[in-house]
Amino acid sequence: MGKFKEIFQNRNFTKLFLANFTSQLGSTIGLTAFMFYLLDRFTDQPAYATITELMFSLPTLAVFFIVGVLADRMDRQKIAYYCDWISALLSLSLIITIYIGWMPLIFVVLFLRSAVLKFFFPAENGIVQGILKEDNYTTAAGLNQLVGSLFMLFGNGLGIFAYWSVGIYGALIVDFLSFIGSALLIRACKIEREVRLPNGEHRLKDLKFKMILEDFKIGFLYMMKHKLLKNLMIGFIVFGVVNGGFSVMPVFILKYKLAPETYEELSIVIGIVFGVGVLIGSFVASLLSQKLKLYQLINIGLLLTGSIIITASLPNNITVFMIVLFFAALGLPFVNVGIGGWLPSIIDPKMMGRVQGLMNPLMMLAQSLTLGFITVSFPTILSIEMIYWLVGGCLVLVGIFYMITLPKLTNAEEQIKNSTLQESSAAR
Repeated sequence: MGKFKEIFQNRNFTKLFLANFTSQLGSTIGLTAFMFYLLDRFTDQPAYATITELMFSLPTLAVFFIVGVLADRMDRQKIAYYCDWISALLSLSLIITIYIGWMPLIFVVLFLRSAVLKFFFPAENGIVQGILKEDNYTTAAGLNQLVGSLFMLFGNGLGIFAYWSVGIYGALIVDFLSFIGSALLIRACKIEREVRLPNGEHRLKDLKFKMILEDFKIGFLYMMKHKLLKNLMIGFIVFGVVNGGFSVMPVFILKYKLAPETYEELSIVIGIVFGVGVLIGSFVASLLSQKLKLYQLINIGLLLTGSIIITASLPNNITVFMIVLFFAALGLPFVNVGIGGWLPSIIDPKMMGRVQGLMNPLMMLAQSLTLGFITVSFPTILSIEMIYWLVGGCLVLVGIFYMITLPKLTNAEEQIKNSTLQESSAAR
């Protein structure tokens, strides 16, 4: 508890944490309500729900080459602030397009809003890295995981409740207000200039196309030369496959296998079961992160969760399925806390935006390809059980890969860091 108290004494972190929470709350309610709106209105066209998820992931591929460069060259606080405001306006636009009822226009607005949000997280991650001490990175990652588990616990329920009580328009108004609240919290932060502008001050007119490509190239070479980052990048591709599958798996298995008539109500229960598992796993992961090496924490989570997800394809009884899913959820926070606490400590603050800007598109590309594959192959070629086999198998494979590679690379990284510290001490 001492670590949590210490980190919240940092007022900037507290405001950023609340801003992230507020933004996620509205986005979760809005996106979940919209998903069920589509499933309710177009019950014979499950592809619409998958396309909605694609509109969340595909924009990354359109802006990935500039996202990280802007986060490293421009004012990170202003980027996060304006992203929230623009997203709020696009939420209002989504209300209008749903009222019009033309699906292509609805998906265009979803695409644009998602594209804007891609600029938010590299900027925010860079700020958090700069305002915290290195020994607080894992604590911050644990807090973010706790928030994520709360959204898993209550997110679907809140989204469905909003859809039932105030309709799709009311849910999107909550989405709109959440972005406004997040923007105001970010504006209230007092961030040092070195954190906001790690590479000095630049203006948009300074960012010529040639400069953007050169910065992107520098970030790419930085990752390729950093062996530990390069191996983690391979894992991020697999995580994209997992995210793509998980975004539709619970709803699909309920609607098309376990509970076709009551899938909406039971999806709330599924969300609660999964969220409780992740919440408990988050506490356990936070405790174990103080006793285990972070790569050990990651490996345990990958192998445990992957194996259980494969098993989750077998039950034909909803109760048994929920029990299996609960145990799968226990291991996920191990991976998220491990990676979230590890990356800020090994990435140069001046390169944080570009590294995030490169890793996220790789994950989103894999997520988009997975969703696209599910769209065209489910249920004609790919059964719901096969989706679980695909996702669980990917986690197990990357867990085995990390077991082989990460211990050696971690030792090499520690030796380089110790050598650098010794040289700095000798220079003084």
